[in-house]
This record gives sequence, C-alpha cells and structure tokens, in this order.
Amino acid sequence: MAADGLTLVEAVAEAMHDEMSEDESVVVLGEDVGRSGGVFRATEGLYDAFGPDRVIDTPLTETGIAGAAIGLAASGLRPVAEIQFSGFTYAALEQLYTRAARMHARSRGQFPCRMVLRAPFGGGVRAPDLHGESMEAIFVHHPGFKVVVPSTPRDAKGLLIAAIRDPDPVVFLEPKKVYRSFREAVPEGPYELPIGEAAVRREGEDVSVFTWGAMTRPTLAAADELEGEVDVEVVDLRTLSPMDRGAIVDSFRKTGRAVVVHEAPRTGGLAGEITALIQEEALYYQEAPIARVTGWDTVYPLYDLEDFQLPNATRVREAIRDVVSV
Repeated sequence: MAADGLTLVEAVAEAMHDEMSEDESVVVLGEDVGRSGGVFRATEGLYDAFGPDRVIDTPLTETGIAGAAIGLAASGLRPVAEIQFSGFTYAALEQLYTRAARMHARSRGQFPCRMVLRAPFGGGVRAPDLHGESMEAIFVHHPGFKVVVPSTPRDAKGLLIAAIRDPDPVVFLEPKKVYRSFREAVPEGPYELPIGEAAVRREGEDVSVFTWGAMTRPTLAAADELEGEVDVEVVDLRTLSPMDRGAIVDSFRKTGRAVVVHEAPRTGGLAGEITALIQEEALYYQEAPIARVTGWDTVYPLYDLEDFQLPNATRVREAIRDVVSV
C-alpha cells in the first residue's frame, strides 16, 4: 500500500492490513467487508491478502456482528468489527452494553474483551437520516468502552493500531465527511498513537476551542480566518473516553475562554461535560461564559437541510468572537 499521501479511509485500511500482517489473531468481520471491500472501501484488499477465514462477510445483522465479535474476543482472537454506518449500531447496543463493556469487570479481570467496533460516523455526505448520526456521547456515557474519533489520516492509522492492540473494547468512530477530503503523509509500517491523549492543532493565547473528528477542519478554518484578530488555540481531543482532561484544563488556564464544537445535538452532548470539567478544575481562570457550537436538538434531517444541521466555520467564528468580546 502507499506509504504517504493517504486519505483517512486509506489510512484505516492500511492500519488493518499492517496489523493483520503482524498478528494472526486479528480478524475483520462485517457486512460486505470481504469481496466487496466495505461500503466505503475501508477493507479493500484485505480479503485477497488474508482470505475468508480472517476477513469474514456477515449476514445483515448488527446484533450478530457485535455478538460474534464478542465471542471471538472471548476465544482469544482480536476481532475488528465494522458497522456500515454508526446509526446502525443502535441494534447492537444490547450486546455491546451488557457483554462487551462488562466482560472485564464481570470476570474480575480474568477475561478482557479485546475487540474494536469500527463505524463511519457523523454527517456531511448527503446520506439518509440514520446514516448521519453522531452518537459518541452514548458510548462515552457507558463505562467499559474506550471511544476514539480521529480527524487526520496519520492519527487514524496510529490510533486504530493502538485500538486493535488495546486490552479493552474500543469504539472507533471514523468521520466519513473527511474520509477522502484531504491527504496527509503517513508513516510506513505499524505504529501506535496513545489513546487518551489530545493534540493541540494550533497554539493560541486568547481562546481555546475544543473539538474532534470532522469538526476539526471547520474549526481550524475559522481560526485561520480570525488570524490577526483573535489568537485561537485549537485542541483536537481525538479520544473521548478516556478524555484528556489535563489538556483541556491546561489550555483553558492559559486562555481563560473556551468554545466547544461538535456536530452531535446540544442537549446531553459532550460539550456540556467539557464545560462542567472546566468549571470544576479551572473556574478561577474563567474570563467569559463558555460557548457551545453543536448540531441542533432534532432528528437528523434529510440531506437538503444537512448543511444547516452541521456546524460550519462561520458559526465557529462567530462563537469565538462572542466569547472574546466579553
């Protein structure tokens, strides 16, 4: 596979290829992941390289995919299960909540559940409503999972390899809006990036903006547009559980102002959790109310209204201006 200039989805494919080459216990399963190469081609080439015993086409059953992955993990393998769109994961939540998340605690540490659940995540590709969900808060709220959302090709490869090697079940949400929107140099061969560590994408002194996944791009665009007017720090959280609380608090203590950007609906979203964390850990550094730029509290709309649902650089820019004007 190409060693550099990869898109995010190509980096995902390369991570699985490299890790399957390194470790025979890694298997991939899901709907159309074999001969077809997956609905977004994230598993393209794996079937030819590793065969049907390790790249397994499943029936159309998300509950079955999750249950099979849990069983494979309990048998000592390292399954990487693909759900075609994150919104389809609702059908598999019973298996994930009552089996995968609890296996380690229920067995008092005797049986880890080494599995990764991958899913294209979020909106922005003009798909029907159930294909555009941003359901990260559902997984973060339930203990037992690690929840990872990369925003760049380099991060996608390093974090997915770390997820496959992790002893805990990892929900790996891939922002499909940026699957093919840009390329980035990606190191050859397997490498890990630490789960639970945020990345400062842009240093700044006036305001901190916390975001992840596809929202990182419009956030950086807004920061660039404000160059010379506001000095914006952009922190890409990359992992939502465990969240890098230290990076959030350190950035806020430096700037005293914050905006949180995510595409999930506002009510019950992680922007509220991050705001509460700042209140608990850095209240006396606060110079202004914290702003949230989020999706609206509505069922995800059909594609004609999708651009209105998703935060964009204009909304982020105006929120930053509001916060620094106080």
